[in-house]
Amino acid sequence: MKIALIAHDEKKPEMIRLATAYEPILKQHDLVATGATGEQIMDKTDLTIEAVNGGPYGGDQQIGAMIAKNEIDLVIFLRDPLTAQPHEPDVNALIRLSDVFGVPLATNIGSAEVLLRGLQAGFIDWRSLKPHEPKY
Repeated sequence: MKIALIAHDEKKPEMIRLATAYEPILKQHDLVATGATGEQIMDKTDLTIEAVNGGPYGGDQQIGAMIAKNEIDLVIFLRDPLTAQPHEPDVNALIRLSDVFGVPLATNIGSAEVLLRGLQAGFIDWRSLKPHEPKY
């Protein structure tokens, strides 16, 4: 599976703790992350991560495009709901694309842990469902 990891600045320490705690699970999958999030995770773990641009520089849009091309299977996006983000439209578009294409999305540490534990236990098998086919 390909898992996207994204975290707003205030949530990066939380993402690093999550990646460290679930490193054995994450290591079994292909990972992609936005700029600084990916760099910081790789600095603190042995995980290999494909990096895209930082969120404000189009990284959220890059991951959104991957979702639209059916290249992402799960998104962990630790959002900071208390801080205004200059790229909020990009954030909303990524969340919308996750919904449109049926990609599981965790936006906080609790939902991220549920998805990762479900993945570990083999309870999550949404890939067997027919992917959404855009109408154009």
